[in-house]
Amino acid sequence: MPLDFFRQFVLNPLKTGAIVPSSDQLAQLITPLKVLGSAKVAMELGCGTGVFTEKILNKINEKTNFIAIEINSHFVKKTQDRCPKAIVFHDTALNAKKYLKDKKCDIIVSGLPFVGFNRVLQEELLNVIFSSLSTNGKFLIFAYVHGTILPAGMRFREKLNFLFREVKRTNIVWKNLPPAFVYVCTK
Repeated sequence: MPLDFFRQFVLNPLKTGAIVPSSDQLAQLITPLKVLGSAKVAMELGCGTGVFTEKILNKINEKTNFIAIEINSHFVKKTQDRCPKAIVFHDTALNAKKYLKDKKCDIIVSGLPFVGFNRVLQEELLNVIFSSLSTNGKFLIFAYVHGTILPAGMRFREKLNFLFREVKRTNIVWKNLPPAFVYVCTK
């Protein structure tokens, strides 16, 4: 699977954003049982091959409305193969509200490569995410350690701090390639 994932990165690095799937340690960190277990509505943006999706499905309760969105059709199929119970929409995260049908999310987990996005796309996506969350809703997104020193990474962190009431950063997962951490943002 890593070779297949790498091929998708080579074909479109700005949409894939990673050279290999996220590690199990990062997947555990970005899918907190406490939040997912009580969520009425949970959404995943940029599910890739379903590494996070699998963890989410194991942690939500049977009444949770779970929505996954992936822009890469190859990854949509990979996620559906890995997680047959998941409904994965082949679409851009910019259209997330269309799938919520006037509901608000308690949690949004994201694998989107924000550091690879320009300022306009970053802002559009963050505005969609923010407006899709319920009061006290959580937005969890991982970031690569090296990306935090890039202008787009710094701009992304500033925008998170501007939008969200609270932004916390987890410990670094050194066993991820490349090493990453999770931003936990509360509306």
